[in-house]
Order: sequence, then C-alpha cells, then structure tokens
Amino acid sequence: MHFGSDNQPGASARVLDMLVAANLGHTHGYGDDEWTARAEAALAEVFEREVEVFLVPTGTAANTLALACLVRPWQAILCHDQAHILVDESTGVELQSGGARPVGISGGAGKLTPELLASHLARAGSDATHNVLPGALSLSEVSELGLVYSPQELTGLADLAHRHGLKVHVDGARFANAVAASGASAADLSWRAGVDVMSLGATKNGCLAAEAIVFFTKGLAHELPFRRKRAGHLLSKGRLLGAQLVGWLQEGHWLDLARHANSQAALLARELTTLPGVRLAWPCEANEVFVIAPTALAAALRAAGATFYDWYRGALPPGVELGEHELLLRLVTSFASSDAHRDELLAAARAFFHRRHG
Repeated sequence: MHFGSDNQPGASARVLDMLVAANLGHTHGYGDDEWTARAEAALAEVFEREVEVFLVPTGTAANTLALACLVRPWQAILCHDQAHILVDESTGVELQSGGARPVGISGGAGKLTPELLASHLARAGSDATHNVLPGALSLSEVSELGLVYSPQELTGLADLAHRHGLKVHVDGARFANAVAASGASAADLSWRAGVDVMSLGATKNGCLAAEAIVFFTKGLAHELPFRRKRAGHLLSKGRLLGAQLVGWLQEGHWLDLARHANSQAALLARELTTLPGVRLAWPCEANEVFVIAPTALAAALRAAGATFYDWYRGALPPGVELGEHELLLRLVTSFASSDAHRDELLAAARAFFHRRHG
C-alpha cells in the first residue's frame, strides 16, 4: 500500500523499452544525439511552438538552474510559502543563483492569487540598495497542496508579475497531472498564460530520472548551458535522458499515466471521506489526497503496511484547525497505483472503525 510519493514506483514499461532501444549502438555524447533531438521535437509538438530545452536528471536541478537564469544574486524569487523550492530543496536556489533568495507568500487556500501577490509587492521594500528586490515569480503546477491552477489563474498572476518586471517560472514536477486534470492544453497552462520557463517533471510520472527545463521566452536561456555544466548536471550519455522523454511523450503516454494517477486519487479521496472523522483539507484535484484524520487511524493504517506522510500543520488553510487527536495526512497516487492497494488501504481503514465502534 504505497501512497508515500509518486517518486516511489519505478518506470513505465514504454519508457524502459525506449531506454533499451537507445542503449544499442554508439552515438555522440552530452546531448548531441538523435534521442535528445527527438525529445526536443516532441516537446515542441506538445507545447505547440518552438522551445529551448535542456535535460537534467533531477527536479531540484531543473528548478534551481532555471531560476538562476531569471534573477541576479541580490534578487528574490517570490513563491507560495509551501513551495518546493522554499521548503524542500535545501539552499539549492541560493547555490545555483549565487545568492538569490526564495521568499514565501502566505495566505490563500493552497494557491497564490493576484491579490496575495499584489499585497506582497505593495509591502516590499523600495530601497533598491538595502532591500531584497523581487526578480521572479515561481508557481507550482500542480501546487504542493494538490491544487491545479487554471489557465485564467496563471494568466492573472503572470500579467501582474510581468507588470512589475518579474519573470515567471513554473515548477511542473506534476505538470502532466495538471494537464490531465484540467482538460487544458500544455500550451494553455504555460506560455499562453505568460510563463517564461518551466521545469517539466517526468520522474514522478513514469520516468526513471528525467526532467526538462523548457524556455518559452527568447533570450533567457543563454546562461543555462554553462550553468548546467558547472553544476555537474550535463550527462555525458545524454541519450539516456532523451530516450526516456521520447517514450514518455509518445502517443500521449505521459497523459495516460497522469490520468490513471488522478483517477486513483479521486476514488481514494471519495472513499476515505465516507469514514467517520475523516475530511479533506483541500479538494482532490490531481494525484494528491490531503485528509484530516484521527491519529489512531493513521497508526492503524501504518501497522497494516500503508505508507504515507504526516503533512505540515502550518500548511492548513486559514480557519482550519486540527483537533487534539487529529493529523494532516498526505497520500499520493501514481501511474503504478493499483486498485488492489487502494482497496486494501480502505479495507484496513474500515476494519479499524469496526474494531473501534463494533
């Protein structure tokens, strides 16, 4: 019963088959190969325009290197106060950018809004020498709390950011899940909404280790080749990254994988909330389920073999409080989640309440 993270499963069979095919023979190194070229062409097709693409093996590399190209060392990167770049990537942003600082914006119900961003910008210091100047806005799609920004929401935030001279980055670790959930196109959720650069994640959704930094705005990517090499993220056998993305994107496979993960999460959320004392902290919009549940239930599920995370109490929406014997839990589904594992977890939960209430 694996619901800890969508990093926990391996890779899809199609991605592995493409890796086996790419393994045959010899080709040029460092991304100068047919597999990388095919991946770049596939991404241009997905986003419906010419893009500049740089492949890296990890999401932290993708985020921090992309952001380093948007800001100067004395600037700030504005983000939600639960953003991965702020909470879960150590000081990677500061390292790769030479000192630029992620700054979290609090409030809202799991997503940033133009009102929250405008309020922060209005209160930001105006002494250019002494204050940390905003240089970029980073948004997570899907958000860290499992919510999906619509094209209209992204456009509102990007327009405001651009009016204040900020570049716009999207952490797309679960972008496939957002596209699958929203029904919007990849283009509508990125450059058409004003996004300048995206870290497109594939590792959580069927690849072994493959992420793409995708630049939409001309003139922003010129430092990336040097930064990627300097940071040690230019793989000599770059075809192994390219091949994963070719298999992942081919015939919409990436969206099929994401749809499965999303549907598993929706079913899990629906059934969990029929149990006594279990409620959603936020709507389940993609492949993450955040529930407030009795502490004893969490212990019983873990004893039965389920894996999931206790989540940060401070992430709760305004006005939502945990009771004395409650926890905020995160359960994540993936392309590999099975009906059997979901049903086993639900059976263990029902058995707990049966023992408790008779």
